[in-house]
Amino acid sequence: MAGRDHNPNAPPTGHGFRPLLLILSTLVLCLSAKAQTCQTSSDLEDAAKSALTTAGRRFFDFAAKGDVASLRQNAAPALASDFSAIETLVKDHQLELAAAQVTPKSVFLLEAEGGSPLPHAEFYCGVFGKNGQTSGSAVFSLDNLSPGKYAVVILEAVSPQSRGNFSEVLQQIGTDWKLAGLQLKAAQAAGHDSDWFAARAREYKAKGQQHNAWFFYVQARSLVSPVSFMSTLATDKLYDESQSLQPADLPTEGKPIDLIAGNTTYKLTALFPSAVGNDLDLVVRYQAPDVSNTTQANQNNLAVIKALVTKYPEFKSAFAGVVARAVDPSGHDFGTLLDMKEIK
Repeated sequence: MAGRDHNPNAPPTGHGFRPLLLILSTLVLCLSAKAQTCQTSSDLEDAAKSALTTAGRRFFDFAAKGDVASLRQNAAPALASDFSAIETLVKDHQLELAAAQVTPKSVFLLEAEGGSPLPHAEFYCGVFGKNGQTSGSAVFSLDNLSPGKYAVVILEAVSPQSRGNFSEVLQQIGTDWKLAGLQLKAAQAAGHDSDWFAARAREYKAKGQQHNAWFFYVQARSLVSPVSFMSTLATDKLYDESQSLQPADLPTEGKPIDLIAGNTTYKLTALFPSAVGNDLDLVVRYQAPDVSNTTQANQNNLAVIKALVTKYPEFKSAFAGVVARAVDPSGHDFGTLLDMKEIK
């Protein structure tokens, strides 16, 4: 997608070179397509689709009962050997899972060929048009994927407290489908869906509040996709609409930014929206040498919050509060929440 810089060492494009380049490019595309294939629900025979849906419901039932032992027992070896994250996820959402009713939403069957793990695999599912994705297509991006057959089973989970997606990655081991991954993603944040956040993002854009617009687009994209490694026509449209707004003064992975608060310079490593109940807060993470002195860590957090809102006063109109999290080199952190109305 990025533009190409001129390469002074590129070979000459004399007679005969361009056809060879086209042949090689076509060959690479054919090999890539053969190595990673995808079938959507409409492509699958009823028996295959039913088997995957049944497996997905079975794993949901284990999770809804808090039966992590059965989940682990029915997990693929790679996941079963390091199951702590899944166990924590299920336990943290036990109440809402127990109260939820699930409905099958979509099923995808993925196949990765080859003799060794793929550093980065992309599966193009469904029909694509001249401009890319269509209403029935999807793209899955998975890293370090071992060759084999996989399925993505997405269940819509609705409870009195929430609405979201219970999505599983299944791996075929012999004739059985084993759990290879699990994600729970809300379809609403602070009581609102993706369309609401996209509409607010456009309003902030019209007001010239670039940072607020960007964060609301981020939230809209997060809510519209059932899993983090899936893109659709809806996510692509939001991505295209928002990219020109991405501020250059925000921290990105591996690239912190400096924030001056009084006589101290803090290195911010992340800045993102987070919903708690009906409130949308802004979370800021920053590097700290030590967080064991909680009194000092709290004072530093308050200084970071106040300096951040002073630098970006537009945040006052978009967020209910700011959460600052000081993170030490070992990954331990200490957080402080300050309501926006209390920030002077």
